[in-house]
Amino acid sequence: GGRGFKSFQAHQNLEKMIIKKAKIFFLITIFFFSSLIFSNSEIIEGKLERNLDGLMKKVVQWRHNIHQFPELSNREFKTSEKVEKHLKSLGLEVRNQIAHTGVVAVLHGGKPGPMVALRADMDGLPVVEKTGLPFASKERTSFNGQDVGVMHACGHDAHVAILMGVAEFLTSVKQDLAGSVMFIFQPAEEGPPVGEEGGAQLMIKEGIWQDKKPDVIFGLHVSNSPHGLIAYREGPAMAAADPWKIVIKGRQAHGSRPWDSVDPIMVAFQLGNNLQTIISRKLDLRESPAVISVGSIHGGVRSNIIPDVVEMEGTIRTFDPSIREKIFLEMKTIAESTANMAGATVEVFLPHGQNYPVTYNDENLTERVLPTLQKIVGKEMVYRSERTTGAEDFSFFSQQVPGFFFFLGVNKPNADPSTTPGNHSPYFFVDDKALPVGVKGLVHLTVEYLNGDI
Repeated sequence: GGRGFKSFQAHQNLEKMIIKKAKIFFLITIFFFSSLIFSNSEIIEGKLERNLDGLMKKVVQWRHNIHQFPELSNREFKTSEKVEKHLKSLGLEVRNQIAHTGVVAVLHGGKPGPMVALRADMDGLPVVEKTGLPFASKERTSFNGQDVGVMHACGHDAHVAILMGVAEFLTSVKQDLAGSVMFIFQPAEEGPPVGEEGGAQLMIKEGIWQDKKPDVIFGLHVSNSPHGLIAYREGPAMAAADPWKIVIKGRQAHGSRPWDSVDPIMVAFQLGNNLQTIISRKLDLRESPAVISVGSIHGGVRSNIIPDVVEMEGTIRTFDPSIREKIFLEMKTIAESTANMAGATVEVFLPHGQNYPVTYNDENLTERVLPTLQKIVGKEMVYRSERTTGAEDFSFFSQQVPGFFFFLGVNKPNADPSTTPGNHSPYFFVDDKALPVGVKGLVHLTVEYLNGDI
């Protein structure tokens, strides 16, 4: 009986061993054939899809917290601390205090390959929030000597949270990545405070690419365009921005005796009109548009005194360097001649303060990434937009390496963009349900570029 039992047990053990080996063979076979059917990129992207819900809960929580406690340019101390803590928890190489509050981390993949840089901007705006959201900002601070509210009215809170989520996912699959990823959390995209340097230009100046320059850089920006829509433009996508200042000097007199004065306010009135003739009469705008706007005029202290000085400030937007230079020349000529006719003098400061070059999307790179974006949201949801006269600090990065910058619609589903508040409005709203498109967009672009699929 004992011998029969042992024989039966041995038979069972043999069966188990055969079944175990069969299972292993089956799994190896499945893996082999799946690797023939699915590319490495598709396997990674499938993993993202399976883990997306859990990841997005974190992304939304991060965004709400960052939104509730916004900080102005070069003052993003709590935001950068939050980012740095998260990146270090992922085991990444982290550098902080770049360009004051910037944070950079590098992820090394399991195989050699190119480097992709991903960028998010961190700063808020001096805007009093009026959204009424439960996590609305109530922050206040000092800006240019004034007490102001602070709000993420441009969606940088979404950019930071999206990139934190992308960093977490890519770290989880780093062994499958052929190359490396640089995560750039940039301060002062809206421009540094008066008298300070900042933003992308200062990050480059302080050597974030000194050891290794990335092969490409990707970035995104949320907008009030339709929910989940991806908008792009190859070549010059966003304008160069040049702030300007003109100081008009006249002679002060009593308001009842204007003939005793050289009236700088009257010169400012005329100059405001005359500057617009540059756009309407001096430039051939069939290929490349341009804008000159007057944003502020300051002069005088009371109603019955003609002042001796008036200051005008504004912005120039261009897409073509030759048109930019022509506008500079014409502005100086017109300002001087307008002042001379009245007996006044002028000083022209061009550019005055922080200026931005054209945000340029590399044409070849744009063509290569479009199928990836279309795969995520469908062809009908990837839109070739008109050039925008808004400007972007991302332009300094894409001057250095090929770049691709796209817009993500975060409006409510079925909302009309023409009737909903846009960026920089105190009512600007981000629908969290649109953010997965941003996470998937940056992950897919990174993975597929590293794997040579784009």
